[in-house]
Amino acid sequence: MIKIIHFTFTIDTRKYEYITLTMRKELTLQQLQRATLESQGLTKPLPFGKGKKAVLNALEHLGYIQIDTLSMVERAHHHTLWTRIPDYQPDYLEELVEERKVFEYWFHAASYLPMRDFRFVLPRMNSIKHSESHYYNANPEVMQHVLDVIRIEGPKRARDFESETKKPGSWWNWKPTKLALERLFMQGDLMICGRNGMQKMYDLCERVLPSTVNTTEPSPMEMAEYLVKTHLRAYGFTTLKQITHLRKGEILKKNINEVLQSMLQEGSIQKVAIEGMPSVFIQTTLLEKTFKKPTAGIHLLSPFDNSIIHRDRISQVFNFDFRLECYTPQEKRQYGYFCLPILSGDTFIGRVDCKAHRKDKRLELIHLHIENIRINIDIWVEPFIESVKRFARFNDCESIILTKVSPAERTETFKSVLNFQG
Repeated sequence: MIKIIHFTFTIDTRKYEYITLTMRKELTLQQLQRATLESQGLTKPLPFGKGKKAVLNALEHLGYIQIDTLSMVERAHHHTLWTRIPDYQPDYLEELVEERKVFEYWFHAASYLPMRDFRFVLPRMNSIKHSESHYYNANPEVMQHVLDVIRIEGPKRARDFESETKKPGSWWNWKPTKLALERLFMQGDLMICGRNGMQKMYDLCERVLPSTVNTTEPSPMEMAEYLVKTHLRAYGFTTLKQITHLRKGEILKKNINEVLQSMLQEGSIQKVAIEGMPSVFIQTTLLEKTFKKPTAGIHLLSPFDNSIIHRDRISQVFNFDFRLECYTPQEKRQYGYFCLPILSGDTFIGRVDCKAHRKDKRLELIHLHIENIRINIDIWVEPFIESVKRFARFNDCESIILTKVSPAERTETFKSVLNFQG
């Protein structure tokens, strides 16, 4: 069919008006759901391949993987990759850091990023380096001391400086040293060359960064283009609000808007409206595809998974309201401390509050919430149990205990088939 899309936008004080004429199919909400899940690598068994190479493929496609220190179950960065890579091992990510193919820095939060994108963190690094912000207000003398020690003695953890506070007459202490390390890392003088558990190992940037990496700071328009294309590649569609999520600055928004309008004119994206949703920008190639029902089964997603990190997006597209409640006072929690969204095909069917009791090698399903009652539970109960068993193995657990189910009348349905040992 022929679809005419008419829109206006403003740059500075000038108003621009475009009419684009495009041949396209109608886009339903279900097609949009499947398009974004496919872009996220959640519809096929091996979307990025196998092994360590798949980890790099996933990172380069998604743009980043968020790091989180919470450990109720396996940490978020490993969980997110395992969801898309069936044979994933945590060592793969650590080896890629050691091989200088992946590095740690900031996307919208602390993240692993592909080394090929290093130049796009330079604007933030240089901004912090020349900033008077009190957030990174480290003592210059302590910063110089930390740099000198690492330059002479090699990579250090924050705790390696702790003993120095015990030396007679020492003028630095534990807190200023940690702040100095963080500032030096955020402004690019230091990089994280590896981890000992969750403890970061810091080294000089010039000893970590490969000589082949482009270190030219991108222009504001190049930065905007990088963000737009990263979001479109990872999600299939996007909005200005989603691209600028947790990113400040009217100039950045203006530049992103310019990039989007340019891509509209060249035809690589289209702006489409779906009933009940704000208009979205979607890759033109996705409008030409036929999306089949996902075949990857049921996913227990990390609360920090890329696919659900923008809560408004999930609410609008999937009618699933998700909030992580670990930072909510216990008496105000609705679902639990650390709930994992349950994705069945292209539908969120509920969430489950989990905890891996590592000493006992036991995975506890503290509270399973069944929310989507439109789907016959008999269809997904067996695949769900298999996913839980696989998740238990991923968490090095040998048994599973189910404590509570809502609605309660479904408790026996799950307990009767939940029998897992090793």
